[in-house]
Amino acid sequence: MSEITPDDTPAAAVTGMVGHVLALAATWTAWDGTPLPADDRVYTPHKAVRRVADHMVDHLAELEARLAGETPQPDHWHASTITTGADLAPFTRQDLDEARSRLTRLARIWAVRLDALTADQLDRSPGEGWTFRELARHLAESTYYADAVGDLS
Repeated sequence: MSEITPDDTPAAAVTGMVGHVLALAATWTAWDGTPLPADDRVYTPHKAVRRVADHMVDHLAELEARLAGETPQPDHWHASTITTGADLAPFTRQDLDEARSRLTRLARIWAVRLDALTADQLDRSPGEGWTFRELARHLAESTYYADAVGDLS
């Protein structure tokens, strides 16, 4: 698994994060069903995938709203404060296939969008909040959720 470096483009930071998450997820079919503690929360393979995908969707909606001159929709996710029944389900090969499809497509959408922006748009982004370059770096920190589950091989 490669680490994200400060020299990475914003698109590479996001796609690199997804690559890291999916490399770990490839080991999660060995999960024994016991939630894994991290800081003041617990994580499971499904919860990690859910959090990464939700984080990507949330900030993509923010980016697109800001580019359109709109106020981003407020965030109402329960995030990682809850562990749902679905989060506790076994993580199967089919779940891994679904995670690969979902996260790879989201990463591609992010990469295409970020690569279409100029350096000025990345660094002096419209609206309130992080610049889009900072937003990509923030998304790259989503490796936290997968790292909380870890390599289960």
